[in-house]
Amino acid sequence: MIGKVTLVGAGPGDPGLLTVKGREALLEAQVVVYDRLVSPAVLSLMPENAEKINVGKEASHHLVPQEQINRLLLNKALEGKRVVRLKGGDPFLFGRGGEELELLTEHGVSFEEVPGITSAIAVPAYGGIPVTHREFTSSLHIITGHARAGKPLEIDFEALVRTRGTLVFLMGVTSLPDICAGLLEAGMNADMPAAIVEQGTTPRQRRFNATVGTLAQTATEQAVTSPAISIVGPVCALAEKFDWFDALPLKGKKIVVTRPRERSGTLAGRLSKLGADVYEYPCIRTEPIIPCPEMEAALNRLGDYTHLVLTSPAGVEALWGMLEREGKDARALSGVTLAAIGPGTDRELRKHGLRADYIPAVYDAAHLGAGLAGMVSGRVLILRAELGSPALTEALERGKIPYDDIHCYTTAYESEHAAALRTLIREDKVDIVTFTSASTVRGFAHSVGEDLDFSRVLGACIGEQTAAEARWYGIRTRVAAQATMDALIDIIIKEGNETWN
Repeated sequence: MIGKVTLVGAGPGDPGLLTVKGREALLEAQVVVYDRLVSPAVLSLMPENAEKINVGKEASHHLVPQEQINRLLLNKALEGKRVVRLKGGDPFLFGRGGEELELLTEHGVSFEEVPGITSAIAVPAYGGIPVTHREFTSSLHIITGHARAGKPLEIDFEALVRTRGTLVFLMGVTSLPDICAGLLEAGMNADMPAAIVEQGTTPRQRRFNATVGTLAQTATEQAVTSPAISIVGPVCALAEKFDWFDALPLKGKKIVVTRPRERSGTLAGRLSKLGADVYEYPCIRTEPIIPCPEMEAALNRLGDYTHLVLTSPAGVEALWGMLEREGKDARALSGVTLAAIGPGTDRELRKHGLRADYIPAVYDAAHLGAGLAGMVSGRVLILRAELGSPALTEALERGKIPYDDIHCYTTAYESEHAAALRTLIREDKVDIVTFTSASTVRGFAHSVGEDLDFSRVLGACIGEQTAAEARWYGIRTRVAAQATMDALIDIIIKEGNETWN
């Protein structure tokens, strides 16, 4: 059976601009053929078991020639695969999407095109430039600034000047001097407002305002590189007034998120919306202990305990997994009082129709233990990691509360990106590293190497115990007022307001 090829426009860079239909096609792909300009965050959506082929197209250099890309799409479809051709921006706007469909059509292969948000509109918008405004212009013109090898630009500059519209030049960094010269020779006023936006819609975006007469020189002086878009027209004068993206509180700040992969999304997403350049660095991996006879035995005699204590979402997952393996559900916990270290663990309980009866006012092991010691009269069952904080059990012992401390999951410290992050830290290219538990501190330190100069690192810590672990390694710390994601983000913004502005 012959497969199908879907051309998907990945948008201009911000992963939030990938369309719903494009995302659906990507998640169902068996083969993904992608270009250099596709955002890493979009690439991370590729199914783990999909075949991933980088054809790396960039200005004046194609890792794989276009003809081979066309043949590759055909061959993979003839193998019966669901193929996604993932292209930056929109496939049909200077993306050679039409060329890639020609060979498929000749061989009767079915295909579909999922439009993408074009950089020609999105990038100016992120730079504060509306490409149309009825007080300034009534037309928009999108032009490729890329010339065929060894040939001059094929642009009718006189026609463009006569339109008096907004001009957007794509792929024109190298040819920008020729573009500006062509417009001036065709009669455009040298004082016409212009701008160039590099790395548009990403946290690394830079916008430089100029005029047609100074744009090429400005781009050279500021070392602008591809991808970049040039905009010419009166609407460019609105850039400062309408600049919303550069006003985001964390715009362009490199922030490392160290949470486990399965739980990093919420924090990373919220920081990204505030403009941060988020570097997801899941350096710990939790694995339930299977089988776990100690936990099984304890749950079979749950009546011996008055309280069941959980110190992380991973503990809840390990508990629930064991209940399911034994054909049980939430009713198995009906006779015990549930205690959670904080709202994150409580949220995990609520996913299974449960909720914590007790959460301490301060979300850490010491306060959890002290609170329990003041209210419990019977035996306590603790389900947590192998290397749980001793502060919990020490507090129970001071209160003479009997307990069973059972390890139900392991924590491994690892990251495939350790070498890259180590280099960024040594080059002082990281602004803040977030730590949501003492184990994320240990995972970070062990994975990047304990010989690193950790005084270069500023850690945003969710609580005092986490901060104490960070300080032990020599990491400078800022501590959230409460052990919540909201408070952690607040301390990051506060740090930014005090030191980055």
